Amino acid sequence: MGNCGTREESAVVNAQVQQLHVPSSLPGKAAPADKKQNHNRSVSDLSDPSTPRNFEDSRKNAVLYTDVIAFTLYELETITKSFRYDYILGEGGFGTVYKGYIDENVRVGLKSLPVAVKVLNKEGLQGHREWLTEVHFLGQLRHPNLVKLIGYCCEDDHRLLVYEFMFRGSLENHLFRKATVPLSWGRRMMIALGAAKGLAFLHNAERPVIYRDFKTSNILLDSDYTAKLSDFGLAKAGPQGDETHVSTRVMGTYGYAAPEYVMTGHLTARSDVYSFGVVLLELLTGRKSVDKTRPSKEQNLVDWARPKLNDKRKLLQIIDPRLENQYSVRAAQKACSLAYYCLSQNPKARPLMSDVVETLEPLQCPNDGANEASSSLTPTLTGGRGGAFAMGGIHDHRIHHRFPNNVGPGSICRSPNPDCSPGGPSACRVR
Repeated sequence: MGNCGTREESAVVNAQVQQLHVPSSLPGKAAPADKKQNHNRSVSDLSDPSTPRNFEDSRKNAVLYTDVIAFTLYELETITKSFRYDYILGEGGFGTVYKGYIDENVRVGLKSLPVAVKVLNKEGLQGHREWLTEVHFLGQLRHPNLVKLIGYCCEDDHRLLVYEFMFRGSLENHLFRKATVPLSWGRRMMIALGAAKGLAFLHNAERPVIYRDFKTSNILLDSDYTAKLSDFGLAKAGPQGDETHVSTRVMGTYGYAAPEYVMTGHLTARSDVYSFGVVLLELLTGRKSVDKTRPSKEQNLVDWARPKLNDKRKLLQIIDPRLENQYSVRAAQKACSLAYYCLSQNPKARPLMSDVVETLEPLQCPNDGANEASSSLTPTLTGGRGGAFAMGGIHDHRIHHRFPNNVGPGSICRSPNPDCSPGGPSACRVR
């Protein structure tokens, strides 16, 4: 067991959390937790009868949690039924994540809200440092495209984090699980835009934040497929003043990390832009960033796909075949052109995330899957066919000067059929 429970570490914890101005926790008696078992499940897999069926109420209640709450270990054991095995949502390098539900039965004044409780694996010091990093950043940063930190627990050597519960789980599951209904083109562009807005917010903060671990498994989706960035354990404060980069030990995920960061340890916001390009490529192709089951020349997605992204004759060959008839050629060209520049070997040639947002906004298809998003849903559902696209103009963001291969100075999403066709959503046509 690591030394995260020593007096020195506790002093560091107290210094960090005091900056958040969190309310005091109530006294509680800790109860022994059930023994954990191995598993491989995600947020989307668990259906719990305690989950509220009125998702709009849950969304409204989540907004009311403006301050980070200091929970007791006893309170978190209560809402997870002593960390019961059938409440497990998933497991990662940090530890195990459990489903929970907070309301006035847990503490007077708390509004009803489903939550995810992440429990630190006590093996080693690195997990504790990542716990501190998450409390530090998510405790102070608030944005619609960042997962909200509801609270934390720091009791003896126990370290836990409490987040808003994301009903549809990770983007990774929706893209790569064979049993799920394929995400539509419009929904993929919507997710890409939401994730881009989250990164742009971090990069444009008063003290810029570099996310450092942008990948599909860290992009979570709420009930209406709004994308939110989660897991800030590897986030770093960006360079300031005359600094050009942050020097740090190379960490992250193979296949997503920018090449210059892997080679030198020099971290910049453009490192995140590269990682975004990889995720955008995964959205466009339906392929994983690294897939050892494919032929040797196709195992690394960037190496295989990037040369084709700027070739109008070849780029349509790499688009996910499950998206047939859902997009226009021009929309595909704009999205592929964006991915091409994000994946540039030269960091300075990559766009800013604010420019990425402006590029993606004209590619949005309003009301894609509106019927599905508003329908009754349980956490086990993974999506369905979208509804009709609304007609409406989207203004010209005039960014083609930055990306010369982009096409069209504006866009309109149209549906030739006002009703959702049996074959899936109609194409989003960019003029």
